[in-house]
Amino acid sequence: MRTTQIHRPKNIEHFKRNLLLWSQQFDDILWLDSNNHNEPYSNYDAILAVDAFTTLRTDFFDAFERLKEYQNITNDWIFGYLTYDLKNTTEHLKSENFDGLNFPDLFFFQPKKLFLIKDNHVEIKYLKMVDDEIEDDIRLLESDVTSNAVEKAHNETPIKIKLRIHKDDYFEKVNKMLAHIQRGDIYEANFCQEFYAENSEINPLETFKKLNAISKPPFASFLKFEDKYMMSASPERYIKKDGTTVISQPIKGTAKRSENIEEDTKLANDLSKDLKERSENIMIVDLVRNDLSHTAIKGSVEVKELCKVYSFLQVHQMISTVQSQIHPDTNPVEIVKTTFPMGSMTGVPKLSAMQIIENLEETKRGLYSGSVGYFTPNGDFDFNVIIRSILYNETKQYISYSVGGAITAKSDPLKEYEECLIKAKAMREALEG
Repeated sequence: MRTTQIHRPKNIEHFKRNLLLWSQQFDDILWLDSNNHNEPYSNYDAILAVDAFTTLRTDFFDAFERLKEYQNITNDWIFGYLTYDLKNTTEHLKSENFDGLNFPDLFFFQPKKLFLIKDNHVEIKYLKMVDDEIEDDIRLLESDVTSNAVEKAHNETPIKIKLRIHKDDYFEKVNKMLAHIQRGDIYEANFCQEFYAENSEINPLETFKKLNAISKPPFASFLKFEDKYMMSASPERYIKKDGTTVISQPIKGTAKRSENIEEDTKLANDLSKDLKERSENIMIVDLVRNDLSHTAIKGSVEVKELCKVYSFLQVHQMISTVQSQIHPDTNPVEIVKTTFPMGSMTGVPKLSAMQIIENLEETKRGLYSGSVGYFTPNGDFDFNVIIRSILYNETKQYISYSVGGAITAKSDPLKEYEECLIKAKAMREALEG
């Protein structure tokens, strides 16, 4: 059982800054931040879950069945992540590429302390065992200094970013993928490459703040799990359930921004009309429609928005919204299982695309192109797509970020490479700036 209290801070932004700083004392943290985007499907402006009471940590084997059991037993808010490699439990696949991060395939936790922020009020939900700490925590969070926050010294050693796949190798691999498309093995696949740094230290919270300030996306998140961290500036929602309605919002199609207003408007308009980008998006929309149909009431899957261009600080993105209706007794984890991994990060057909991806990529994706989010006690959920994200294993001193793009028959390897560099810019700036 949880004790709930509503608090209205004097200054909500000050409270949020203190909240994130205060959270660093705990071993398990998940911070989700909409950056005040007026996103029509969001319930909260920001959420903080900290201090695990119970946890689920597992490899891919039977991972979704274990998650079903955990979600049912806790009957509470649970927060966590799904790595891309859970594909190995939904299909006869494997992940044998290099992994420098070593995140478990699936991790969820039931927080002792939970903060739900909407407009100018904070809904605070503490488990009964710690609810006597609510007033003291509020006083601390309203103060000018969060004195019990754990801040790590910033390391001034420059971060040296390396490429896992160099430019010529990238071209060769994209051409191999194009050959698969020409043979009819696939129509589209998302091909990704890793940028990494070894023997390097960062201040995760400060790095997240920099990355978030650069991009200010609607699905930003900060995850701390023991010695492992994720700092994400994701613009993409994977899937959300609200009652009997399920929505998925795949992104496919990217264009750079310009400081010149006229040029920037033209770049957005050109993206909206780009036949190659539109075909990428529409193919994934069809895949998402098919995925949602596994749990949908017959005839209820519909495209609410097709190929609409949204502008973010770093890039213009083409986003579609697909919706379905489900029966009230549909298991929420089953909805995630039958749509995972998300279409925007795999390809069409999904199974063939994932097999080809595994052969051509050099790195195990792990948390990258997986998802982070939460389930509510009544079985609703909301999950993002882990892209535009920095991953960090503090013990191994290994830093990683990956970027990718959809390869179709009309892809130009050089333009695909340049698009990857555009997507990688924010992560590089956050680490090197």
